[in-house]
Amino acid sequence: MLYLHDVWVNWFEGEENGYNVCHFHEWRKDDGVELLDQVPLLKIDPILFHYIENDLSELPQQLLDDIYQKAYLRKNHERIQLEYCFVVSDGTGILAVDTIGYNIPIRKSRLIPRQEQLAYEMLENQETKTYLFNDQTALKEFNILSPAPEFMAGLTRKERQLKQLLFMALDQLHSSNNDAEVRYWYTEWSPERYSKIQSMNFEEAWYELYEESKYGWSSKHEKFCENLIKGQPFFEKLWEMEHGPKVN
Repeated sequence: MLYLHDVWVNWFEGEENGYNVCHFHEWRKDDGVELLDQVPLLKIDPILFHYIENDLSELPQQLLDDIYQKAYLRKNHERIQLEYCFVVSDGTGILAVDTIGYNIPIRKSRLIPRQEQLAYEMLENQETKTYLFNDQTALKEFNILSPAPEFMAGLTRKERQLKQLLFMALDQLHSSNNDAEVRYWYTEWSPERYSKIQSMNFEEAWYELYEESKYGWSSKHEKFCENLIKGQPFFEKLWEMEHGPKVN
């Protein structure tokens, strides 16, 4: 078995969508970066790689057996054995995974570029390891709280976080079932459509607002999000984590 040594990881926990497992250039100073003293390195097929990267479903038992207790974390000069921790690649993408003892990929991390390159070189002439697993990715359903990758494509980490906050606020707006409120917010988004919006029912107004705001990210999105979450402490806290306290 191949191993990488002295691997810096920045764990993103409970992320079912790979776009939220940030690449090295998006790591932040306050992220909790850790050092893996040793970690198994596996070459797998692209279907399994996509499954691990973009889901929180059960990992193949044979894979777990292969890497059981073969990784070590270095912390305060101690070497701590990890039950199920490994790095996988399909030759194109690469990902570190720690199940924290479970059989699903609870924590995921990208690697720093130098270690990515080393891993690719080590795997270049390696056979792809085949594991049997129940691929459910084709059945995966995206929704407003777990947006499809095309809605996050091309956005920065900050933009993705704020967009997910906007979607959370829109989801809450939908649960309010308040005609006047949703018309008000749709008019805020598209003031030029004021007269048409006034004749819409709740579902029409909410759906069109969502459809118009779900692609891309702009200063218009940002301002709308800031206004929509005002007065809601939980959402304001999430905003401040990305932006600093700006909501009045």
